[in-house]
Amino acid sequence: MKVVVSSVGPTLQDLVDERFGRAMYFVVADTGSSEFEAVDNSVSRNAMQGAGIASAEFVSERGAEAVVTGHLGPKAFAALRAAGVKGYSGSGMTVGEAIAALAEGSLRELTEAGEAHAG
Repeated sequence: MKVVVSSVGPTLQDLVDERFGRAMYFVVADTGSSEFEAVDNSVSRNAMQGAGIASAEFVSERGAEAVVTGHLGPKAFAALRAAGVKGYSGSGMTVGEAIAALAEGSLRELTEAGEAHAG
């Protein structure tokens, strides 16, 4: 399964970023492979508005079926849902741990949006 994980850094040892739209990095990975790609999210992170929607578009463009993060705001949640992408909570985990937990089916699905955050 292709997944995008919000991350505070570019490696599998970095923690899952609690933020989605304004995450420091996105790690794009496949649960069936050890390969991954880290993408700097500075454009969305520094945007005045629309970071969640732009990040959801990034996820959709990459063909991901899931997102692992700490929090999804209302607009990002709705955009991901519309694209058929499920969100999962990876709070307190490293990116690598979160990817493994997703593959095992042990992550909690985010079934509703959290509070909106700006800037």
